[in-house]
Amino acid sequence: MENSGQISIFIALWAGLISFLSPCVLPLFPSYLSFISGLSIEDFQDSKKNRKVIILNSIFFITGFFLVFISLGASFSFVGSFLLNYQEILKKTGGLLIILFGLYISGLLKVKFLMQHRQFHIKQKRFSYLGSVLVGASFGIGWSPCVGPILGSILILASVSESIKTGIILLVAYSLGLAIPFFLSSLAIDVFFNFFKVFKRYINIVHIVSGVILIILGILLFTDYITILNSFASSLTPEWLWKLI
Repeated sequence: MENSGQISIFIALWAGLISFLSPCVLPLFPSYLSFISGLSIEDFQDSKKNRKVIILNSIFFITGFFLVFISLGASFSFVGSFLLNYQEILKKTGGLLIILFGLYISGLLKVKFLMQHRQFHIKQKRFSYLGSVLVGASFGIGWSPCVGPILGSILILASVSESIKTGIILLVAYSLGLAIPFFLSSLAIDVFFNFFKVFKRYINIVHIVSGVILIILGILLFTDYITILNSFASSLTPEWLWKLI
């Protein structure tokens, strides 16, 4: 595999986790789980009885947004591959956009078009696993005010990546960052409720820190230091590990 960048992959994984912890996803997690499983919040208390339903629907929901995100990553990388002669312009423009996203996420900047919700709503639950896949795809297509800029930043990294394969890997990492906590929370819904009671007091702090990290990422991309860091991280990574990716 090319020097796609251990740093970029780590950033994509982190971005997925932050997306799950965002105010647009974390508080709504029980509602999503209830909707796709057909169970009420009260039914979650009897987790042993309903474990199979919860687990399978969670897996199919995750599959839905996995397919959407990976398709987006491949598409952005494909377009970027046709603009190789303009990579420097793309990096500088992308860096500025990521800085803009960071300022927005941190609350330092209000941008109306980023605050618009592009979520498709499915009014009626389809009581099938295919329905859960479709709901997951709808979740992936919807660009909510706090998830959109984070996902957009990873898509920008995919567009300036070395190959379509690299772009797909970045979006796989992003999807895993979002999918793993979603799945683990569905396995232990009681633990999630206890966690949320404590964590909700710190959501704004997480947003501010996330915004600052995006600003730093934008600066690194604009100055092309992200390439240097990726190359350095790749040189420290054993060859056998890259072959597994």
